[in-house]
Amino acid sequence: MEHTHAAGESESSREWRVGQLAELSGVTVRTLRHYDQTGLLRPSGRTSGGHRLYDQQNVTRLYRVLALRRLGFSLAEVGSLLDDPDWDFQAMLTRHALQTTRTIASATRLAAHLRGILDELDSSQSVETDRLFTIMEEMTMLETPIRDTTTLLVYDDLAAAHTYLKETFGLGAGPLELDSEGRAVHGELFAGDHAIWLHPAGDGYRPPARLGAASSIIAITVDDADAHYARAVEHDAEIIQPLVSQSYGLREYGARDLEGHLWYFQSPID
Repeated sequence: MEHTHAAGESESSREWRVGQLAELSGVTVRTLRHYDQTGLLRPSGRTSGGHRLYDQQNVTRLYRVLALRRLGFSLAEVGSLLDDPDWDFQAMLTRHALQTTRTIASATRLAAHLRGILDELDSSQSVETDRLFTIMEEMTMLETPIRDTTTLLVYDDLAAAHTYLKETFGLGAGPLELDSEGRAVHGELFAGDHAIWLHPAGDGYRPPARLGAASSIIAITVDDADAHYARAVEHDAEIIQPLVSQSYGLREYGARDLEGHLWYFQSPID
């Protein structure tokens, strides 16, 4: 979508509402809201109705955030880099270009191997195993287009869930947003760099406790499963699997939260 502006409006004076910026940049409104709440991308102002407004400097900073995320930096690292007066933007662009070049080279090699197999199949219906191993290796070298994931969990009582998950499981505290009537409508927590969003129940959305079963498990790696287990027990968590050392090299336990979501916490066995 192309964004037009009125004649005579300078580039520096242009502003976008959060929805407009989300549509133009391909970033969700929730993500922009999260960037604001964490200080990563503060809007330049607000409308009289309280809606976020973004200016040209915000757009430039948003590009830098997205570029750094594509290079593999965590949100915390992105914030540190952007706030560092000695940070070299040109060096980041150079790294981005180099990474893209390597991806193109890997894809080109893979395409060449596939064409070679097609040529072989013209004269034979079999392909050498070594050729297949080569192709599999090239496939793993290609970058996945998926850069990040966010877990979204549905709760009837977002505020209670937000407090419970922080206190019982020690998840990192994120914002809890309230509507004009004081009801929680969106919550955020963190497990390391991984974001966990809390969504209110409604049409098409039900927590596991109301469905009668859970269809997924949130598995989180912690520094010390024993200490984490002791914390959960101290806070009267509903334990569904006591702490155990598994044959596959993890020490872990399982718990059910106050609305039926299943959680497993684990740490590697030394």
